[in-house]
Amino acid sequence: MPADSASDVTPAAARARAARLRGELRRHEHLYYVRDEPEISDAEFDALLRELQRLEARHPQLITPDSPSQRVGGAPREGVEKAAHSSAMLSLDNALDDAGLADFDRRARELAGADVLDYVGELKLDGLSMAVRFRAAGAAADSRLALALSRGDGVEGEVITPNARTLRSLPLSVPAAALAAHGVPPEFEVRGEVVMPTEAFAVLNARQAAEGKPRFANPRNAAAGSLRWLDAAVTAARRLDFYPYLLLAAGRPVFASHWQALEALAALGFKVNRARERLRGVDGLRRFRDTWLPRREELPYEIDGLVFKVDSVDLQRRLGATSKSPRWAIACKPATQQVETVVEDVDVHVGRTGALTPRARLRPVRVGGVTVSHATLHNEDEIGRLGLRIGDTVLVERSGDVIPRVVRVVREGADRRPFALPPRCPACGGAVAREQGEAVARCVNVSCVARLKESILHFARRTALDVDGVGEWLVDALVDGGLVQDLADLYDLRVERLAGLTKRTKVTPARLGEKSAARVVAGLERSKQAPLGRLVFGLGIRHVGERTAALLAERFRGLDAIAAASSEALEEVEEVGPRIAESVRAYFASSRNRDLIERLRAHGLRFDEPEGAAVDPALPLAGKVFVLTGALAGMSRDEAQARIEAAGGRVRGSVSRNTDYVVAGDKPGSKLRKAEQLGVAVLDEAGLLEMLSAGGPPPDGA
Repeated sequence: MPADSASDVTPAAARARAARLRGELRRHEHLYYVRDEPEISDAEFDALLRELQRLEARHPQLITPDSPSQRVGGAPREGVEKAAHSSAMLSLDNALDDAGLADFDRRARELAGADVLDYVGELKLDGLSMAVRFRAAGAAADSRLALALSRGDGVEGEVITPNARTLRSLPLSVPAAALAAHGVPPEFEVRGEVVMPTEAFAVLNARQAAEGKPRFANPRNAAAGSLRWLDAAVTAARRLDFYPYLLLAAGRPVFASHWQALEALAALGFKVNRARERLRGVDGLRRFRDTWLPRREELPYEIDGLVFKVDSVDLQRRLGATSKSPRWAIACKPATQQVETVVEDVDVHVGRTGALTPRARLRPVRVGGVTVSHATLHNEDEIGRLGLRIGDTVLVERSGDVIPRVVRVVREGADRRPFALPPRCPACGGAVAREQGEAVARCVNVSCVARLKESILHFARRTALDVDGVGEWLVDALVDGGLVQDLADLYDLRVERLAGLTKRTKVTPARLGEKSAARVVAGLERSKQAPLGRLVFGLGIRHVGERTAALLAERFRGLDAIAAASSEALEEVEEVGPRIAESVRAYFASSRNRDLIERLRAHGLRFDEPEGAAVDPALPLAGKVFVLTGALAGMSRDEAQARIEAAGGRVRGSVSRNTDYVVAGDKPGSKLRKAEQLGVAVLDEAGLLEMLSAGGPPPDGA
């Protein structure tokens, strides 16, 4: 029965179709939410659900209490401990286009009796929701993690406290002084999303394959399976992150505004997502959407849209909720559409790190108002998983502005033939290699013209050096014309050299005018003052994303310090493991890259991060510099750092003569030896706790 013909069928046929849809949706919900073994894509599931909702809207007598259209979330597994949530964890309604956002804003304004509303925009991380409760043992005691629950059915969830305790981005305790300073009661609850970063997902799947185990379908399923595993040791062995999005006490918001709650959570040491913004009216919602949805592929984790919330908690209370969704919040998802077409061939794209990415060349087809002729295939392993051959008919999915992807093979072609990655780079003819444990093959030629072009585009992007006017055709013209042979050459460009540059296209030649040339040169000049973190990101160091670059800049404060840092010092930085540390070391060990750095220095780019705002001198550890080394028994390094910084101290990654104290835990390593050589005071964990509880260090000579 076509989805748009629900009003044309007889009541008996509608009843039978609704029953079949409910049964099918329940089965897929069980596979997705309970067993973490989905058989269909999100878009296919949503299409079935929308058909059921249309049937029930036209035939209300068909609605049953257990219909998937009335469900808030998946049910917990049987046979595990459960507990009730402090308040219902509701799902969100969706807005797929401008009309959906406008309707949400209009309804909220009408119910609130206001002409314009303030909102908060956030990313909708694609993971597993979790509620974590903290309690204090006494009036002045720190609040400690006491209970963690999965979302379950929204009313009660599974107790996953041992698993939650293994998440390194989740504090095990929060200092009583910090809570009091930020107006948070000692008993509070944090709700958020547990996600597996895409890099960690790739590592996990490589390990699964090496051990002959089934691969996970996506990071969301991997995160859910890891967090809900009965053995918490399995969770601990896998990289998961917790991003909070709600702060409650006794099931109710703590602050008068949602934004204030997010800021408080960040101040307390929780890993609040930085991609958030206060927005004004529906225009603000659209601007945030248009900024972030096109950037989904750039993020270090997967998202399945955005979330918009009315900022005022008093207005949230007045707006209330339906039986399953709040009226004061909405999920903005990219419209996903799927069509069938034929894979006519497979070509290969070369990225800035030399990665060779196979792309399906499709028989052109319209998807969401756009003609699509290519879709990403990711790597050879993905082609094998799909069982894809050239000539097959496939289901192609396009969500918003994201690159189309092949979902699955629909029919095998009569004259299908296999695809094999070329042994030489298609751009430069250089050798191609695939490292052990990696899914991607790479061109090893650092001078590859395709790698250079992608590196320039990365360097100039908004989240890196943000050079206005630098796009694909201009980069092609600069590189093909010999004007730019590395990133530093960009800063030798002048208006007179740029104006008049042309690139032939299939329609008409593209030409850079004098005004556009001046804009590019001005953008390059402005980029010299970009923060250090953006420069580090823009250099395109393998495995170093936007957040990691910012963390490196924050810890080392200078590019030279990052370049000189040992692997051990690099691994002291949050989110930096051996793989990233080795990549950073390898980048700066290259004489070619060192020459590039010196040329960028000569052009006047900012290599140092200015110190932050002055610390309140009244704080007990104001101005004191600490270095942490070894494993602490009662708290993680992140917790120790948060407590030191809350007391006015600073934490650095390496020991120097400017270090006041080294805090040494179990197996401290070379930092302890260097502290002893330099005569730096050494504390054990008990000494640090005593200093924090006593309100500061002892007097000199004590």
